Amino acid sequence: MDEDTGYNKVEDVVGCHVEDAVTFWAQNISRNNDILKLSHTLAEVCPQASSVFGNPDFTKIYGGCFSEDKCWYRCKVQQVISDEKCQVLYIDYGNSEILNRSEIVEIPKNLQFPSIANKYRLWGLQIPPDQDLNQFDQGRKFLCSLIFEKDIKMRHRATYQDGTIVAQAEYGKVDIGEEVSKKGFAEKCKSPINANNCKEKKIDVAQCQPWNAKISAPVWENRPNPSGSNRLKGHFGDHIGTIMRNHNHPGNHRPFAKEKVMACDFNTGSNISLAKIKEHQKLIDENEKLIKERDILKGENEVLLQKYKEQESTIEQLNQLVQKEKEASMETLKHLEKTLHTHVGTKMRSLAAQVEVLKEVRLANLNVCFGDDLFRAVNEVTERCLIAPSFLENLEKTWAEYNLAQEMIQLCKNVNESDVLILKRNEVQHNLYSAVEEFIVEVDKIPLSERVTTLQELSGSLEAVYGPASEADETEEVFLQFFAWKQTKLEEFSRVRSGTNASVQSLSTWFSGIIKFFDLTSEVSLKSEEVVGNVDEVLEKVESDICKELEISLVEQDEADKEIILNAYSKVIEKIRQEQHLIAVLQSKYLDSIEFKKQIAEWLNKSPNIDNLLSIKKTLKNLKRRLRWKLVEKNNLEESDDYNEHEITKIREEITGLRNNLIQEIYKEQEEYERLTWLVQKWFPELPLLHPEAGILEYMNSGGLLTVSLERDLLDAEPMKELSTKHPLVCAAVQEQKVLLKGYSVDVNTESKVIERAAKYHRAWSELKEKSGLLQLMFLFLCKSDPLAYLMVPYYPGASLGALQTNTPLTSE
Repeated sequence: MDEDTGYNKVEDVVGCHVEDAVTFWAQNISRNNDILKLSHTLAEVCPQASSVFGNPDFTKIYGGCFSEDKCWYRCKVQQVISDEKCQVLYIDYGNSEILNRSEIVEIPKNLQFPSIANKYRLWGLQIPPDQDLNQFDQGRKFLCSLIFEKDIKMRHRATYQDGTIVAQAEYGKVDIGEEVSKKGFAEKCKSPINANNCKEKKIDVAQCQPWNAKISAPVWENRPNPSGSNRLKGHFGDHIGTIMRNHNHPGNHRPFAKEKVMACDFNTGSNISLAKIKEHQKLIDENEKLIKERDILKGENEVLLQKYKEQESTIEQLNQLVQKEKEASMETLKHLEKTLHTHVGTKMRSLAAQVEVLKEVRLANLNVCFGDDLFRAVNEVTERCLIAPSFLENLEKTWAEYNLAQEMIQLCKNVNESDVLILKRNEVQHNLYSAVEEFIVEVDKIPLSERVTTLQELSGSLEAVYGPASEADETEEVFLQFFAWKQTKLEEFSRVRSGTNASVQSLSTWFSGIIKFFDLTSEVSLKSEEVVGNVDEVLEKVESDICKELEISLVEQDEADKEIILNAYSKVIEKIRQEQHLIAVLQSKYLDSIEFKKQIAEWLNKSPNIDNLLSIKKTLKNLKRRLRWKLVEKNNLEESDDYNEHEITKIREEITGLRNNLIQEIYKEQEEYERLTWLVQKWFPELPLLHPEAGILEYMNSGGLLTVSLERDLLDAEPMKELSTKHPLVCAAVQEQKVLLKGYSVDVNTESKVIERAAKYHRAWSELKEKSGLLQLMFLFLCKSDPLAYLMVPYYPGASLGALQTNTPLTSE
């Protein structure tokens, strides 16, 4: 315990939490405004703050959401209960509870100041060591009744190392320590408290709690809402209640916590105060209930008023509509009276106009057709279609056998087993050659070009009429349905046209009778009833039949007819595309067969060898031997005492010539490797297995970049220190061209990876060459003396990327 520099210091506090009969927490009255401001700030900051993750800092202050009122208060983490829960201490009030990690958040540095509440211990008292749980709980309740939310005067006596202040507490003229001691809940300390002896036996609060008490919830768990009527006890409580009424909004909370008034905790005052609180709470509940009922009635009143206005507007609209209909009826009546006088003339003019249109339609459509172009197309793709020939299936089957045989050879790793596979492949190869010859002869007999032209013209004409085709049905009944529809339409049109002719003939006969009847010079005697007859029915029949024929001739088909036509059209287009695909396959197979026959003829009865490659390698070996000898001779002359410039120059020229010849032979070696690679990929996959000493597979894996005939010591290379940043670089001259050798450290595990990455880069450059924007790789070779792999690239002295960017800037375009 440290000596308190403020010994006998006096301060006024308000009790806010009790731990036991001699230990409690209290807040200084002067910190009232600080508590209010802190509550407002936490209510704004904490909801947007991030939750605590990982291991929390026990010395750091966080924001905690109290479980009872869901408001935010400052807290410190006391213990990590599990991955999801922590026990926290609310440092401004003194109580603690267990919270989820999501309810503990980070708060800014301006809120990381010391706690507002202090922990106090009654001077000269201690808990009896033999005190049972019941006495412990009664002592805590008794101390709470003396100090909770009351203005207490504290006289400081000492301070523990954990910050607990040992003080003498007085409420008015009552010495609180004496009262606790009189009741027997605490006893006088047997040894005086001093700076060197301050340890005191203390009962664990958690162990002394009753069995039914909530350890995780703070003692102040039911803090009332600021808008409620509960007020703090004592002079300071009245002052706080007044302040809170002036700050009545959701972010404001009581500066001191209100202990929950329940029998299971402790008795906090007189029964009169509790009755007033319950009565006041009851009035508040009734008031809130009346407010809700008022709001409901107000809402219902507004709904009824809105419905009344809507009904009134509807009635007004109906009145206007009735007036408009009445006016329209009067206009219709006047129009009918007017048209009755001209009905016969109007009827005859309308009929004459229809007859005139019918004559024009019949003259324009001498031969009425219903999808005749589509009908011809259906016949073209069904009766004259090209069917896949049997020799195509035979060719594809033989091709599949040949490819399988080649794949088996490629996968074979045993030379002895490869002989059997090669014999089988050669047999299949001869069969394929025969199938190819037969295929070429048969395809030459088919007029593919003429058929392609016919199908293109047919599809073009149909698409011009019917537009883009949709996906066709899988069934083959589309064409049968189209044929049935066409036959039905033709029969219907023939029947309608016959009816029109008959009705028009009846009208002509009627007109002949009218002419005879009104001919005053005629001797034929006719009665008016016989002449007029059923002229209304005749006119109606003529008009109906003419309309039907015009509808069939002029009006477009309905949805059902369109569906039948479009289904047939889509099926025709599908058949055309299938046949075009078949023709394309035949033409492609034909060209492949011609190429196969042309290329395989050379190798049909023989296999390639690597004699030319071995001859080149022998030449390279001889050149390297001579070059090494000349290099040794040059070094000897340079180191000898009889230095002869002429001889040195001559030897250097010979060395340059030998280097150029060596590079030239390496290029020839690569050309031979490319030829063998082509043969391996095309016809003879067994070459790498039969001739492993040639290194064909290694060359193929490197993308044509790897060479084993080039060595570092054969080149007159000079180190490039200014460019050697990550990898060693040397400069050399090859066929009067400066090149760079870029070295990479390799071992058994990384050698294949370096070769693979270099091969990918080289293939990317080979596809686009200079357009790729990549630097060309000339050779890749391995150093025999050192674990290095060298990449040879062209060297452009004086080239600067900065200067290139300045002259030709790289843009997004």
